Amino acid sequence: MTEKGRRELAAMVIAPYMAIATFLISKSRRIGGNQFRHQCATRAILIDYGYTDAVLHKAALVHDIIEDLEGFNQDLIRTADADGKRVLELVLEVTRAPGETKPDFLTRIRTRGSEKARILKVADRLSNMHDMGIVSRPDFIERYCDETENFIFPMAAGVDQDMLRELRDLVASRRDVLSMMRPVLVCAV
Repeated sequence: MTEKGRRELAAMVIAPYMAIATFLISKSRRIGGNQFRHQCATRAILIDYGYTDAVLHKAALVHDIIEDLEGFNQDLIRTADADGKRVLELVLEVTRAPGETKPDFLTRIRTRGSEKARILKVADRLSNMHDMGIVSRPDFIERYCDETENFIFPMAAGVDQDMLRELRDLVASRRDVLSMMRPVLVCAV
């Protein structure tokens, strides 16, 4: 990371968003872990790839909260600090609308989403792919890899080639694990 990037990160005030994210500590994830750590990991991925935009980082910390906490008071984000309104707009942009199918949601972000929304969604998927272990059901892993190839690869190609490369590596490694598991799964049946 550049010295300018380090200074931008050092000046970033994220405490209000970290406090909001703690609402997710007890919220478990289908692929393991909890939502709070996922939000933090998504932000860490942005740091790893050199992103230092404060709105992007703050949104990363709370990007799933509206979907995951029924009745969440959006004013907590809107009024968290001077960036709150823009953070909430970004969070809403990466939030799946009621009744919106997953393919429609991902297509919307890819084709009509802001650059920040696409970057955040790719970082989110990287975090999800890292968290997905062999404890996940093989059919879920297969579907998630297909979804990543069909929707997230094109999104990543438009925002960050290094993120795309990591996603490709993660999908390939998950598919390798699946191919090793298939003989075991067949014998278990």
